[in-house]
Amino acid sequence: MQAVRLRPGGEVQALQALFLFTDDAKHLIPNKMRDFFCTINLDQEEVFRTQVVEKSLSPYFGEEFYFEIPRTFQWLSFYIYDKSVLQKDLRIGKVAIKKEDLCNYTGKENWFTLQPVDSNSEVQGKVHLELKLNELITDNGSVCQQLVVHIKECHGLPLINGQNCDPYATVSLVGPSRNDQKKTKVKKKTSNPQFNETFYFEVTRSSSYTKKSQFQVEEEDIEKLEVRVDLWNNGNLVQDIFLGEIKVPVKVLRNDSFQAWYLLQPRENGNKSSKTDDLGSLRLNICYTEDCVLPSEYYASLRNLLLKSSDVQPISASAAYILCEVCRDKYDAVLPLVRLLLHHHKLVPFVAAVAELDLKDTQEANTIFRGNSLATRCVDEMMKIVGKHYLKVTLKPVIDEICESPKPCEIDPIKLREGDNVETNMENLRYYVDKVFREIVRSSISCPTLMCDVFYSLRHLAAKRFPNDPHVQYSAVSSFVFLRFFAVAVVSPHTFHLRPHHPDAQTSRTLTLISKAIQTLGSWGSLTKSKLSSFKETFMCEFFKTFQEEKFTESVKKFLDDVSSTESKEPSGLSEPVHLKEGEMYKRAQGRTRIGKKNFKKRWFCLTSREFTYHKQQDKEPIFTIPIKNILAVEKLDESSFNKKNMFQVLHGEKPLYIQANNCVEASEWIEALCRVTRCNQKRLTFYHPSAFLNGNWLCCKATVENTVGCARCTADVPADTQIEIDGDRETERIYSLFTINMSKLQKLEEACGSIAVYQGPRKEPDDYSNFTIEDSVATFHTLKQIIDTVEKLNESHEKYQKKRSSSAEYGSEKNPIGKVS
Repeated sequence: MQAVRLRPGGEVQALQALFLFTDDAKHLIPNKMRDFFCTINLDQEEVFRTQVVEKSLSPYFGEEFYFEIPRTFQWLSFYIYDKSVLQKDLRIGKVAIKKEDLCNYTGKENWFTLQPVDSNSEVQGKVHLELKLNELITDNGSVCQQLVVHIKECHGLPLINGQNCDPYATVSLVGPSRNDQKKTKVKKKTSNPQFNETFYFEVTRSSSYTKKSQFQVEEEDIEKLEVRVDLWNNGNLVQDIFLGEIKVPVKVLRNDSFQAWYLLQPRENGNKSSKTDDLGSLRLNICYTEDCVLPSEYYASLRNLLLKSSDVQPISASAAYILCEVCRDKYDAVLPLVRLLLHHHKLVPFVAAVAELDLKDTQEANTIFRGNSLATRCVDEMMKIVGKHYLKVTLKPVIDEICESPKPCEIDPIKLREGDNVETNMENLRYYVDKVFREIVRSSISCPTLMCDVFYSLRHLAAKRFPNDPHVQYSAVSSFVFLRFFAVAVVSPHTFHLRPHHPDAQTSRTLTLISKAIQTLGSWGSLTKSKLSSFKETFMCEFFKTFQEEKFTESVKKFLDDVSSTESKEPSGLSEPVHLKEGEMYKRAQGRTRIGKKNFKKRWFCLTSREFTYHKQQDKEPIFTIPIKNILAVEKLDESSFNKKNMFQVLHGEKPLYIQANNCVEASEWIEALCRVTRCNQKRLTFYHPSAFLNGNWLCCKATVENTVGCARCTADVPADTQIEIDGDRETERIYSLFTINMSKLQKLEEACGSIAVYQGPRKEPDDYSNFTIEDSVATFHTLKQIIDTVEKLNESHEKYQKKRSSSAEYGSEKNPIGKVS
């Protein structure tokens, strides 16, 4: 997803996010069993890579990635590598998708043919140029035309072998019979070089030294001339590397001056191979949408209409309910709706209202909340959002044990491997099930208050609907917390960020068996009849005969009582620290090297809810520890400080800790995680220095006192909810987009309600709204009219912005691709 936010001052801020599912590749070359992995790149910057799939020609990756994109980009690329032990990994091929084309592939699975990797096509970045065509009269009276090319700067050039490049530019005037070339100076170790060099080219020459004879080069020859700027990395002792080029026809200049940013392009013959070998193909599922987020005040009417939904009688006449009714896929509406209601503390009453409507159609207590209704989907999404930490502290240690030290647990006689002992496997499975179950039923004290509040409402609504069934109040809660939360997390730990990658086949099978057991154990405390009869597999019935029903029933009942209580679940003592994030990055050494210069060292970083540490290696004792309460600010660091990209700084009581992440996505995620856990610190700074203190002064403001107050305002504001990071305006914009897409349905539904309310006559066009719930046609008509009016006003605001954006696009700018003049 990419969002563009318009701030009150008119500044445009890009907010981008992307969901990817890398599935599998097939028929890769070379045609022999190899070890493959896949990388995900924004332009030339690698942001993720999959696990290595060993000895395969058709590797299955099966990994999901969801990430915010903190910068602009031109291409989303996927590279398939042949893993090598002794030599450099070999790139087999790639899939490169233009940013503008991502919307064509979103939301569906696609097979992409791998293309050859050609260095001439591997480009990224942009160049800032000023071009002018002058007409000059020389001292002797002759007239000529002169082209002035001012190459100012470049931005976002790629890293070369993991380091900033040494770029230079060649500027050429090219025509059918000429190729005049000039060259800038080489800039050392930077991806954002400042050139500020001007070059002059004679475009036309006089045929004599009098004004009368005019030009030797006719006007039509100017049509064939073009300015070409090529960017190169200076290779010193090795061959220079092509970084990209741009071409501008001279004819578009005439007597005008153009100044704009130009996106670097690949060479025209780039990525064209004389031999079209079949390199194989890659299956991807990409989800990408684009939003334009206006200032918050523009959404006030729509936001208020949605937030008061729980107060509308009946609930089916509310804006939130209508949103989910008109969307073909309810999930598209549920995700932004739940996040918006969560952000404004309105979710619990809305879930209670839609759950009560759901219960009206439930005839039997044992089928309560088993379907995919609006109520169940809202609760599912709520648990995913607010239950992340709860799952980590409850399940991660035991899931890690299962994945890292797996024991054979297959008990299906048909699937047993040669040499397996079914009794031993059953003991292993019983050990894992006992451990997972024990962790769950002991975890009620960690259950988030919001989840407890929702479970409390569901429990009492179920008891009210079926007053003669003493067990229904428990099944109402267990159907969510066991069946839809813990059991799902066990079988898919990578989806809930309990594991970094998809487990292997054997471990997945073990987790599936554990998940089945947890589902059954969770339902025993809520239903009176034995669950052995519910198993389709005989081997699972045999396995459950080893369990003592009464013991587990009591444990489940107590757990369900605890998590559906409105009493505070905060522990009286200090809780264990929550593990939030870890990974390998580079930090600037606090001391000095032998030659007197501070260097950068690779370290393993770990963030918990209590402290931020770094270690020489993973699982080693920490070298340096910063208590979370001592962190004063976390901010980006200007690249110019150390000529390194993706840097940020952690400000605490001592000198700033300067850290370099491996890519822009990783840097953004670390900054966000650190900011979230420290935003309630009382001594947070208001101002900071965006650059480093080097050689006796701050590079940003030139102040010479190291402990002087910062020169820039800190970017992080303290949110109302430090646990859940939600952009309410962005979610409202997504809901507006859904209403816009389904405007025709809203209008037909409004017409139907008007007909029912006024005439009480037959419904028109039943196919268009016969599946909609219209309990009160007058109330529904009133809400629909408000929705349509609000959406139309927002349409006007968006049209004004798009018109302003279109009119401000200049030739060569990022908003208007080269060769298209607005």
